[in-house]
This record gives sequence, C-alpha cells and structure tokens, in this order.
Amino acid sequence: MHLSHQLDQLRQQIDQLDDQLLQMINQRATLAQKVAEVKIASGEDVCFYRPEREVNVLRRVMENNPGPTTDDGVARIFREIMSTCLALEKPLKVAFLGPEGTFTQQAAFQHFGQAIQTSPLASIDAVFREVTSQISEYGIVPVENSTEGVVTHTLDSFLKYPHVHICGEVVLRIHHNLMSCARQLADIKELVSHEQSFAQCRGWLDRYLPTIKRTSVASNGEAARLAAENPAIGAIAGNIAAKLYDVNILQQNIEDEPDNTTRFLVIGTQPVLATGNDKTSLLLSTDNRPGSLYDMLAPFSRHAISMTKIESRPSKQANWDYVFFLDIIGHKDDADVAAALSDLRDKVTISRVLGSYPTAVIGA
Repeated sequence: MHLSHQLDQLRQQIDQLDDQLLQMINQRATLAQKVAEVKIASGEDVCFYRPEREVNVLRRVMENNPGPTTDDGVARIFREIMSTCLALEKPLKVAFLGPEGTFTQQAAFQHFGQAIQTSPLASIDAVFREVTSQISEYGIVPVENSTEGVVTHTLDSFLKYPHVHICGEVVLRIHHNLMSCARQLADIKELVSHEQSFAQCRGWLDRYLPTIKRTSVASNGEAARLAAENPAIGAIAGNIAAKLYDVNILQQNIEDEPDNTTRFLVIGTQPVLATGNDKTSLLLSTDNRPGSLYDMLAPFSRHAISMTKIESRPSKQANWDYVFFLDIIGHKDDADVAAALSDLRDKVTISRVLGSYPTAVIGA
C-alpha cells in the first residue's frame, strides 16, 4: 500500500475519533449544566467548585489509563475539560500574585485549567485580602522553593487572615528562559528579572554573561514586559511570559538546578473534604520552656503521622515569641490525625488548622 494512502486512512480514523470526542465532551458539558440547575433549584448555598470531587476524577482517570498516553498527560487533558465544563456552571475568579506572565499565574492555570477569570494583584497580602472579602473565590500564592526556601510573606499572612483556608497545592517545575527582542546574546546590554530568578540562574549567568548589568524588578512578568519594549534588554522569565509579551526565547532552561521546583498554595474560605490522599497544614505555638517543642511534636509520633515540613516565624506578639507552621500527611477528619490534634491541644498555646487539602495531582 502506498505511503500516502496509509497516512490518509490513519488520518481519517483520527478525524472520526475527534468527532466522537467532540460529541462526548459536549455531552459532559450538558450534564455539568444540569448539575448547576439542580444545585440552584435546591435553594441552598451553592458551591459549584468542589476540589475533592475534581481531584478524585483526575486520580480515577490516571488509575484507569491504559496508555500509551502518560498518566500526567491524561490528567492535564481532563483538567481542561473539567475547567471548561465548570465555566458553563459558573466561571471561577482566581487571584494570584501578579502581574500577568508570572509563574504564579502558570500555577493557577495548572491547578484550575484555562477557563478561569484570573485577577493579578500586586502583593501576597492583596491576594489574601481579595479571598477574605470573597471578591475572588480562590487565590494562588507561592510558599516555598526547592532552591531558595520558604516564602515568609505567605506564612505571615496566615497570622493576619485567620478565615483563609488552604484548599490545595500546586507543585511547579521552574524553568527559567533568557528572552529578548534582540537577535543574539551579544546585543543585550542589560538583564532584568526578579531577584530570586537571578539567584537561581547565577551559575549560568556568571559563565555566559558575566559582564552584563543585572537589574532586579518586581516580577518576571514585569521583566518580560520591559524586554518587549527595549531590544537592548534581556529578561529571565517563564514560557507564559514570553508568549504573553511576544518576546523571543534566546536560551531555554538556564536555571542552575534542573529540579528547581516551587510549591504554591491554593487559598479560599471553604473547607475541603477528605480524598484519601491529603495533607494538613497547622499553625502552632507553645510556651518557651524546656521540652515544649518535643511535647508539641510527640502526639504526631505517637499516632504514626508523618510530618513533611516545619517552619518557625516570629509571632509578632512579643520579642522572641515564635509560631510554627507544620505540614503533616492526612486529613484533619482522619481518625489518627484527629486523635493527634486532640492530644495536642493541652500542650500548645495556639492550635489552628490552616487547611486539609488533596496532595498535588498533576506533576511538576
């Protein structure tokens, strides 16, 4: 059989499958609209987006995936289908640390899909305020980077905004790209980026562009915007910024650590039900006395609960008074976690569950 004829047959089969997929996607969308109608008719306080429901859908399709499509690839496809269907019920408004083109916006799209209304804000505090006032249903804020460590502004904001819950997490592999309207590296006279991006690319920059002036700006998105306006400027930013500001990528993946990853938190005001694979974040404080930290952590060991993170921050109530942020495996409603939290109460001065939420599904 002639090659062109074979290709034509295969493409016809693909076209037929595409038609079937299109029909089924719209059937799913129709059912989503009916779900919205039932919720509204119930007369109750309607919550259109249920994080635990969406996570369980993604986990189920990944478990049932026969291949050759990767599990992560299947999850990303269904993520966009669900995002589009949800937008037919009620588009989600999601605030993020702006401006547009930042990794935080990329994290928002990875978690919620593209069919959301994003609201770029100037500070982490502003994101918390927007969610607290329910102007946006959810917010996305960075909390830690594998290279640069914890984002203290995010942790401190939980002290200031007690009604905000953690509803999810996003793990994003950070790839830094050198971009410019210039045709080649030799035409760049100044580099602009966020200070953390400079730190994460220091080795590459010192090797290939050691004499070029480096100027820190508020965000990578802002850096890409400046590069779009001036061909003598090179920016360090992600793919989303290059597309948004139509800037050429001259060199990809210039980060020093290939596994450079940032973890983001999804914040909202609604608690999340258990999914069977969850984390719980806690804010704790204890008296300054010998053995107090040991007493605070002992209930987790006693109930065989794994702790994945602990950070201390000044309480801002008194000098040398600290609070602790902990991440543990499990949901607050799980029997062992609930028992540990109960044992903990008489050993601390502050005990607050910041949120129980599903572990990240879509990979970095």
